[in-house]
Order: sequence, then C-alpha cells, then structure tokens
Amino acid sequence: MASPADWTPPSEHLIRAANLALAPWRAWTSPVFHGLRHVPRHGPALLAGNHTVYGVIDAPLIFFEIHRRRGVWVRSLADHLHWQVPVWRRIMDLGGSVDGTRDNCRALLDTGQIVVVFPGGAREATRDRGEGYRLQWEHRLGFARMAIEAGCPIVPFGTVGVEEMFTTVVNPGSPLLAPARALGRTVLGERGHRDDVVPPLSRGIGLTPFPRPERLYYRFGAPIDTAPWAGRADDEGAVREVRDLVREAVAGIIDDLRAEQAEDPSRTPLGRIGRGMARGSRLLPRVVPRVISR
Repeated sequence: MASPADWTPPSEHLIRAANLALAPWRAWTSPVFHGLRHVPRHGPALLAGNHTVYGVIDAPLIFFEIHRRRGVWVRSLADHLHWQVPVWRRIMDLGGSVDGTRDNCRALLDTGQIVVVFPGGAREATRDRGEGYRLQWEHRLGFARMAIEAGCPIVPFGTVGVEEMFTTVVNPGSPLLAPARALGRTVLGERGHRDDVVPPLSRGIGLTPFPRPERLYYRFGAPIDTAPWAGRADDEGAVREVRDLVREAVAGIIDDLRAEQAEDPSRTPLGRIGRGMARGSRLLPRVVPRVISR
C-alpha cells in the first residue's frame, strides 16, 4: 500500500475548477481570515481546531485560503467514514485527506508536511442542539502525542459561523433517527459500534435545509512549541498538558471570533449591501464634481 505521503497536489487546472465551484459559497459567506501568518510555509506542523456542525461546510475554505496566502497545501486527517462513500472518497483523496490513524499522521509529519486535525472529530460534527462551539476533546490525546513525537509545533485555530446557519430540529441521538443509526452501523461493518456518524436534522432558511446567510470567521493563533515535552510522547501527563494548552487556545479563539461576529455590521449579505451603499453615498460628492468638470 502506498504511503499517504506519496501524494501529488492538485493541478492548476483542478485548483481553478475547485475555486470556481466554491465562488458562490464564498459570496454567500464572505469569509474573514485572521492570523494566517502563523501557518508555517514548511512542516512538520499540526493545525488543530474545532469542528462545526456538519463539518464539511466551512473546512474546504481553510485549505484553499492557506494555499492562496501561504503557498502550501495542507493535509487533513479525517474520519474513516468518508472513505465509505463512493465519489466523495475520491474527492477526499484528491484534496490530500487521509484516514486519521496514528500511522498516517506519523507518515505525514515524518515527511515534513503540515497536517490539519479536528480533535473533536465526528462527535463535534454531529453535535446536539445547544452544544454549539463546545469543544468535545475529552479523551482525544492522539494529536498531541503525535506532535510531541515529531517535535513539531501545533497551530491552534477556530471557526465560527456555521452554527448560526442552522437550527437543530432532531438531535442525533433521538429515537426518530434510530433507523439511520442502525444503517450506519451496517455500513461501517466491523467499526459499527459507533453512533456518532449520524448528523442532526436541521433547518436553515425557513423550513428548508438551505443554510442561512452568515459570514464565516476564521482565526489562527500563535504556534504552541512542543519542545519542552520532547521525548515524553509516552508520558500521559505530558500529552494531557499539551492537549489542554491547545484546547484552551482554541476555546479562546472561538470566544474572540464570536465577539467579532456579534459586533460585525457586515455579518449578513444585507448588512454588507447596506455598508456598500453607505460607502458609495459618501464617495458620491467627491466623484460627481470630477465627472461634471470634465
């Protein structure tokens, strides 16, 4: 089996096509990025952040913006469930995602790559109503262990906006979704004891599943150096210390982004249009005299 490190980044033609496909979503969400200077141009490094509900809604913009601004393709550790879905698994492969195992993570870091990880995994992506933005990393230590082992920094990041696009109508654990959970167990086969693969049923605009128009906010924090814990990858206490430092940093980033969101007059398309019209009206007195004088 080929190593996950043996991967060819997308061609320029494919990048242009993907960017074109994402253009309507960028227009709908008008994403804001902060702190991309903290993302290194060379690895090894881990980027660790929060999963929002549904997961795949905001994540793609991260990879393309890092590539555009930092000139590097980051790799992603993802739930093995993605590779159970025809066509979608091909998209995951093309984007450089790999099954989130320790061996795969180690192979990527050993070859100097930058790896994105969502420690909350599927549990955060299938959260219950009322759990918005709560980090669910309770027993997730693997990413911290891998970073200590590789001696690489961890860049904390946060994403805000998706939770406001939807209202959960039926929680993932509801009896109403029992048939879906049973189907998930059947599809997953030997790993079928999991129940965290069924997302909630939500509504967006009105009673439809179409997401409400909300701006997406992203922030990358200062890298956390794992050098002080060098050689202690098997020390549970050391690994927990690193995990907790990263979790605290991500939680703080989320709080900052939610505060920015609450005060942002351009949070929605209508707000952005209104501000654009206001700017235009302020510029008009300066522009019209020049036109008339000609």
